[in-house]
Amino acid sequence: MGGKGQLQEWHLEPLLRWLRFRKIASQIPVGCRLLDIGCGHSAWFLQQMSDRIEQGIGIDVKVKPMQLGNLQTIPLRLTEALPFADASFDRVTMLAVLEHIQHEQAILQEVRRVLKPSGRLVLTVPSVWSKPMLELLAYRLKLVDEQEIRDHKRYYNRARLERALIAEAQFSEFRHHYFQLWMNNFCSVTR
Repeated sequence: MGGKGQLQEWHLEPLLRWLRFRKIASQIPVGCRLLDIGCGHSAWFLQQMSDRIEQGIGIDVKVKPMQLGNLQTIPLRLTEALPFADASFDRVTMLAVLEHIQHEQAILQEVRRVLKPSGRLVLTVPSVWSKPMLELLAYRLKLVDEQEIRDHKRYYNRARLERALIAEAQFSEFRHHYFQLWMNNFCSVTR
């Protein structure tokens, strides 16, 4: 800890994480089973939700395996099938994750498979308008992790999200709005 990447995260990442949390927390019903895809090395979101949910599982290539109370983390590359039975979760969250995945439809099909009928996927992704700002913050000002921004495969607007989630992945009940001055998309869909 304390390498250059950690120092960069310190500046802006905690604020961005907290703002996403404020946006998402109300979408997680009390007593649900929650899967957080791309939970990060600390599974911060799951830890914040632990007293509200029945069970929370976080997966990420960066996380170490952990079982603590009703929370569990599993190291997993998102190029693999999800190691869960069909219809296992009430909610799946992907907070600033989908833009990093090369084959978005493969992971969305897996999410659809592990959601219970009427279960919801809740996600945030950067908007098309955020790209110049994120690149400025990463490459010039060094306030966000440069590698994270370089790893973005795509940016989204409402139409692209709706096409990916409804037309292609066959979810329903598309709900969307921009937040953080149109820099981020908030979206939820139902299985």
